[in-house]
Amino acid sequence: MYFNKQLWDMTLTVRHRIALSVLMGGAGILLSLCRLLLLGWLINRIFAGESLAEVWPEALLTLGIMCLFAFWEFQRLQYAHQTAALVQKQIRSRLFQQIIKLGPAHFVHTPSGELSSAAVEGVEQLEIYFGRYLPQFFLALITPVLLFFVVSWLDVVVALVLLTAALFTLLAPMLFHRWDRHNSLRRASAYRQFGAEFLDALQGLPTLKAFGQSTARERRLAEKAAELFKSTMWVLATNSLTRGITDLGITLGAAAALAVAAYRVDQGLMSYESLIMVLLLGMEVFRPLRELRALLHDGMLAESAADSVMQVLQASPLVRDREPKPYIITQAHSSDDSDHAAQQAGAFFSHAAGDPSLLSSITFDQVDFAYPGDRASKDASKGVHHQLSFKVAAGERIGIVGSSGGGKSTIVRLLLRFYDPQAGSVRIGDKDIKELALEQLRGQFAVVSQDMHLFHGSVRENLMMGKADASEQELLSAARNANALDYIEQLPQGFDTIIGERGVRLSGGQRQRLAIARALLRDAPILILDEALSSVDAKNEAEIQSALNSLMQGRTTLILAHRLSSIIDCDRILVLDQGCVVEQGSHQQLMQRAGVYTRLMSSQTTQLSKQEKAAAGVVDSGMIAAQNTMTARAEEPSSKPASRLDQDILTSDASGWSSVLTQLFRFAAPWKRQVIATFILGLTRVSAYIGVGLLSALTAAAVKNEADYSHLLLWLLVCALVAAVVHWLESWLAHDMAFRMLTEMRLALFRKLDQLAPAFMLRHRSGDVINLATHDIEMVEYFFAHTIAPVFVAAVVPMSVLFFLAWFDMRLALGLLPFLLVVALIPLLLRRRLDQMAAQARQQLGALSAHTLETLQGLAEVLINQAGSQRQAQFTRLIEQHHAARLPFFREMAWQTVITDLLTVMAGLAVILLGAPLITPGVISADYLPALTIASMAAFLPLTESANAGRQLAETYSATRRLLQVQNCEPQVSDSADPQPIAALQPGTPQGLAVSFEEVSFHYESQKHYAIDHFSLSIPAGIAYALVGASGAGKSTLAHLLLRFWDPQSGKICLGGTDLKHIALADLRQQVALVAQDTYLFNDSLRENLLMAKPDATEQELMQALKSAELTGFVENLQQGLETEVGERGFALSGGQRQRVSIARAFLRDAPVLILDEATSQLDAASEQAVQIALAKLMQNRTTLIIAHRLATIRQADQIVVMDEGRVIEQGTHAELLANNHNYAQLLRYQSQSAV
Repeated sequence: MYFNKQLWDMTLTVRHRIALSVLMGGAGILLSLCRLLLLGWLINRIFAGESLAEVWPEALLTLGIMCLFAFWEFQRLQYAHQTAALVQKQIRSRLFQQIIKLGPAHFVHTPSGELSSAAVEGVEQLEIYFGRYLPQFFLALITPVLLFFVVSWLDVVVALVLLTAALFTLLAPMLFHRWDRHNSLRRASAYRQFGAEFLDALQGLPTLKAFGQSTARERRLAEKAAELFKSTMWVLATNSLTRGITDLGITLGAAAALAVAAYRVDQGLMSYESLIMVLLLGMEVFRPLRELRALLHDGMLAESAADSVMQVLQASPLVRDREPKPYIITQAHSSDDSDHAAQQAGAFFSHAAGDPSLLSSITFDQVDFAYPGDRASKDASKGVHHQLSFKVAAGERIGIVGSSGGGKSTIVRLLLRFYDPQAGSVRIGDKDIKELALEQLRGQFAVVSQDMHLFHGSVRENLMMGKADASEQELLSAARNANALDYIEQLPQGFDTIIGERGVRLSGGQRQRLAIARALLRDAPILILDEALSSVDAKNEAEIQSALNSLMQGRTTLILAHRLSSIIDCDRILVLDQGCVVEQGSHQQLMQRAGVYTRLMSSQTTQLSKQEKAAAGVVDSGMIAAQNTMTARAEEPSSKPASRLDQDILTSDASGWSSVLTQLFRFAAPWKRQVIATFILGLTRVSAYIGVGLLSALTAAAVKNEADYSHLLLWLLVCALVAAVVHWLESWLAHDMAFRMLTEMRLALFRKLDQLAPAFMLRHRSGDVINLATHDIEMVEYFFAHTIAPVFVAAVVPMSVLFFLAWFDMRLALGLLPFLLVVALIPLLLRRRLDQMAAQARQQLGALSAHTLETLQGLAEVLINQAGSQRQAQFTRLIEQHHAARLPFFREMAWQTVITDLLTVMAGLAVILLGAPLITPGVISADYLPALTIASMAAFLPLTESANAGRQLAETYSATRRLLQVQNCEPQVSDSADPQPIAALQPGTPQGLAVSFEEVSFHYESQKHYAIDHFSLSIPAGIAYALVGASGAGKSTLAHLLLRFWDPQSGKICLGGTDLKHIALADLRQQVALVAQDTYLFNDSLRENLLMAKPDATEQELMQALKSAELTGFVENLQQGLETEVGERGFALSGGQRQRVSIARAFLRDAPVLILDEATSQLDAASEQAVQIALAKLMQNRTTLIIAHRLATIRQADQIVVMDEGRVIEQGTHAELLANNHNYAQLLRYQSQSAV
């Protein structure tokens, strides 16, 4: 049996409820035994020759006890589920608080998919454990004692036999506990790893598709799924063994008790009336143990889930808060209660606009810091910073520059105390930050981080993370100062427009401006801009920089940047090299020294020609008017309001039962032999159970008639053994088949998502899709392992019993028939109601999963903005909404359970009352009345199983419909049925391919305006074209159309003269190398991330790609070299390092078409210059599409295309466009004014 002390410790606040559940269960056992004893008493009265009229009072009393037991059991089940909901809420709240407390540093090398699984599905598995298993466990402990005292009233020896059997049934499975626990933990680990791998693949699908590696990633998923299957079957092996032992103890115990009772009656040591009562008690005396056996699997799952939960709860944070404030968990059931809980949470997570008692100066004094493991650096003694010292006066504006990966962002993490230095100190004012509470410290900062994270929700909700009580005027002002107001007002619902997970429905520049607005709202005394303008176009950069210049007045400001324009006006600039400050001064002073700063920035100061510098000073109304026509807008805004948080959660599709069942049986088609075998074994098992009851009754009749019953006892023993063995075999075959199918279903889901991505993920949330791939598909196991065989048996066995009764007398069969029909029809009549409840509950669980995953992946942003209270309030509301949907479902299930049980014993009573009048005329023999009663009640066994399975089937049905919603989605892009070769593609060395866009128009789904509007452009083979324009002008959309992530609604795109729609997708993407704006690295080694571009690359090719991308030195300094794990989304690398890995992929890809989408925006100037030289070589004889905001990146392109609102508004060479003095010249002016 499974009793986990750690889980028990979590029940401190509800132990009184658990104790009450156990007491209610004990009273229920007594009531259950009492109703059967009364049935035996009735039979004995009839045996004594009393008429039906004489036993009516006793019959009514028996009926009353039956109804009382049903009512009592319903209340007990209800109470148990409510208790479990309370514990789940408390555990989830504790987990959320612990995640916030641990901070992002703790989770660097732990996949967020695993943590999300623990917080959502892991805790969900504890529902049955706390609600039913734990009370049933304690009930099973007291059952043998209760059993002994009740049966000893009939006969002490028989009571001892039953006590021995009960103790064996209870204790024997414990012998296998350690083995079972080991297998359970292995299975839980495999389950979490599969979820994490699936999440990594899901969020990286655009990258996988761009490099044609989806099939290779599917093979990796198949390996994880196979390991999950193997570990599951090991769990099943031990679980089935313990279940078999339990079955054996129950059946043999009942048989042994009857044999001993028969012998004692035969010897005159016990009355025959007592034998009848023992006969009817039969299996019922083991009911608590049988119910515990049914919950063993849930106990095992709970114990394995508890380990992952406890790993988080017992973890120690890397930094200790000086004054951690406790958070009291409240039992909130309404929105008002949620708000109250959020207010209390505010004591732990509250916003702070800055502590006026603290000076806003910053001091780093002899700071040494290395990341835990130092990111596997060979020079672990040196780490990231060594003897780092600098001071920033209050109100001073400081720029910090250095090479990519040189530790600039690490300074921010140290200031925010995501980490503590190994030596030295960091001070705010005159206070060491270790002496400040984290709440007080982080309230001093407003940060725009390099790895900004926007959350699913509205623009308004994302902005108000910066200031929860911001007024409408404050929102407008912050958006205006970040130059985001214009595009926000053009969104379908303005500030209430849903922007999707990570702000995916906005362009890169729009996301960055929103993050800047959020930071401005905080109005904190210290402002940190970490590459805050890297994705912003030249016009917006100039306007935002102008607004920031005024807002920086009186604030201490740290600007971490590679762009000269961002730091040129700083009071002082600190230059980092080799982990410490090597130079400092103003821009002019540093340039005069001709040192490290000059090496980093000289390329940016010498990029303007005389003609360009002259153009930079030209301003006239015509240019301004032309520039004002260039507007930015969202490339993929939502058309949905923000008030519904579950709007992007997968819902159950409109499929009816017939289509769902057809789909499920289609899954089962390859395993039809196993399905038939489980039918036969299920029928054999139930027949064996009925056989035990009938043989027991025949044995009792033989004892009464003083006939030989030894052969009956022998057959009774055989049936008991067969029931146990067949049950084990049936369970093994059914689960083996089911879990093999789950493996195939998960892989099929990934293949479908591969077809649907990336469009599908614009409308849905990763956490919900992961919940579908793990928990929802896991629910389908109930159908294959617990439903098919019981439903078949439920159709056969009751009919057989009816024929059996009709053989004695038709009136007995007709009396039983209504009870069977009601039990059979209840699940069908209430199916729609249960389906709706289950569907709603699964949607709410999906929303909870999505919210949890987003919080984990955006944890740094949550802490930076002190938005824990907001996330906690949303989290609490989602828990309550889930429970509000879940508890009525459990109530309905409990009602069906007790009604089925009530009708079962009422049917036995009905057969007794109908059979009594038939004894006197000799229609039936009184000796057969017990057998007929037992057979009648046994007829409900398969119906009860199928009803229980039917209740689980409601959840399976809902989960399957959610799965079908994905499977029935039509992909935005379909592969060509008759692919054609690319006309201009010739074997041999790589060469460019002509690209043409012919009157292309495209809009995203649910979007009214066109992102690309009648766009035409011809790019000759081997020529470099650059696309420039405001954020949201459609530049990246063109790259996605070229890769056929989407197809245009009209027009045509050709590659090498062949329409893209006529080229096989694999062939098309083989011809394109993409350096994306948002680099996605997988949670794998650096080598594997590089080989994605070319799996068969040689070591020499890898080294050359590293050299070209300026990565050689970085890799050589890593202790594990190319085998170094980069973490989830490459978190263990800096932004610039991630971008260089993406560039190295492009060199490895060696494709005829090259797309560079902001390829060098995260690189320092020196690295960028070296990479640009290498890229220039790569671009030779290749068709190149360059998308960039920095005009220095594209000025050498053969042709430059200026875009606005999805159209070409200007085209020419750099010199021609400059001479035209229109839009391009104006963009250059904005950028060059910052650099001059």
